Amino acid sequence: MSEKDLQNSPDGSINNNGIDVKSASHPNPTGIPDHRQEYARELAAMSPEEYLAFEKKVLRKMDLNIIPWITLLYLLSFLDRVNVGAARLVGMLTELQLNSLQYSNISMIFFVSYVAFEVPSNLVLKKFKPSRWIPFTMVVWGIFQTCMGTVNTYGQLLALRFCLGIFEAGLFPGLNFFLTGWYRREELNRRVSIFFAGAVLAGAFGGIFGYAIAQMGGVGGYSGWRWIFIIEGLLTIVIAIASIWMVHDWPDQAKFLTPLERECVLTRLRKEQGLAGEGTLNRKVVKQAFLDPKMWLLMLCYIGAAEPLYSGALFSPSIVAALGTFSATTSLLLSTPPYVLTFIATLGTAWVSDKYKRRGIFNMFWSVIAMIGYILLIAIPTQYAGARYFAVFLTVMSTGPLIACTISWTGNTWVAHYTKAICMGMVFSAGNSGGIVASQAYRDADAPRFIPGHATALGFLAMHFTTSAILWWMFARENKRRDEQYGPPPSQHEVHDFMDADNIRRYGLEGMSREDLINLGDKHPAYRYVL
Repeated sequence: MSEKDLQNSPDGSINNNGIDVKSASHPNPTGIPDHRQEYARELAAMSPEEYLAFEKKVLRKMDLNIIPWITLLYLLSFLDRVNVGAARLVGMLTELQLNSLQYSNISMIFFVSYVAFEVPSNLVLKKFKPSRWIPFTMVVWGIFQTCMGTVNTYGQLLALRFCLGIFEAGLFPGLNFFLTGWYRREELNRRVSIFFAGAVLAGAFGGIFGYAIAQMGGVGGYSGWRWIFIIEGLLTIVIAIASIWMVHDWPDQAKFLTPLERECVLTRLRKEQGLAGEGTLNRKVVKQAFLDPKMWLLMLCYIGAAEPLYSGALFSPSIVAALGTFSATTSLLLSTPPYVLTFIATLGTAWVSDKYKRRGIFNMFWSVIAMIGYILLIAIPTQYAGARYFAVFLTVMSTGPLIACTISWTGNTWVAHYTKAICMGMVFSAGNSGGIVASQAYRDADAPRFIPGHATALGFLAMHFTTSAILWWMFARENKRRDEQYGPPPSQHEVHDFMDADNIRRYGLEGMSREDLINLGDKHPAYRYVL
């Protein structure tokens, strides 16, 4: 911490490690001692070297206890929503006598309920423990997934896919929101990308897994495509039950951390987010969220990346099959390599993005690469199967970094807890509407070139590039304005006391209540947007 930072704490409440001892103390009407202040003093007593080593240890402990399991959960979630693509290739359409339009409706109906329930589920997650809400939703959707293997009519499958969407809606936005309550902004993209790699792995190995399960055809009198739904549904239920113990709650309740480690996590978040964890859900907060243009721009940005993602996930086996005279088995296996490259691109981009604290430039770069891929798919004649397969690599590879960067950018943009929950839920709802579009864009009648589907994805990517550029310009302009008007923001080692009288005068916030200061969120003059 610089000498200037130390001067900001004349009463000595903030030490060289940026620990604000006073902020850890809260009035307790029961008279029971609040030990958080004691732990804050213990952190403050550490030398800078000791504190950094302890912080690194806590961060590593968080990563090991949180990231691997939620990666597994999202892998199962993504696999359960897109395995209908594998079932399509191994006899589902023939046995249920489904036409191309009916299959598109089956793919689409999941996203209708999924989109409708994302925001409510995010708010429920805030109210209830993640270790209870997330396993509950998984058990229910696992039951619906398993039942899909027993259907005999189009209507039954349609109804079960709709119900699947209701309960899967809580996982993806919930986990992203959950991570913002544990990690600082510059740490988020790497963690989001690792957990999003679950979707990439589902795309990479879902085809192989589906092929392997389909070999069970005839067991118990069931066709192979039915076993895909049954096995994957039962697997989800088993993992959901284990999640009661493996999914952790918010930092102040986490059982895998010691009390001192919990205080360290909370201190790290207070340094960056100030009053972010406080506040209540009310009409003013909801109105403020829905009147924020950043939310609407990020909604368009995210759907611009999500539509191509679902196009690849739902239809890449069919697109690969149309490249040549491949069997269903070969098509499933050939759809795997592009996702392996996506995994590498996603994690590599995340590392560089966090290192330089940039999101928009990577969105613009990868959207251009993806657009090139779709242009090649539209332009190259069908006889050049190798060149078209290369184009599939470009389109699939780009969606991973686009989704991960946009998710992180969304989580980085808002501060106030309930505002963030609403805005992230809305952004993910809009994005997953891309699944509705993707499920209708690719039709058997358009094979083998699927030009309408490719052109649709190309248009969404152009929208993603445009909104990313607009957001980058808006954030850069606003950061520059605040720098010029108020001076540089607090350093990352400085605890910014939002209620300090000097700071209130500095930023011209006299007369505002604590609730008003909390509701300012990212509009607080001390806040700077991630570009």
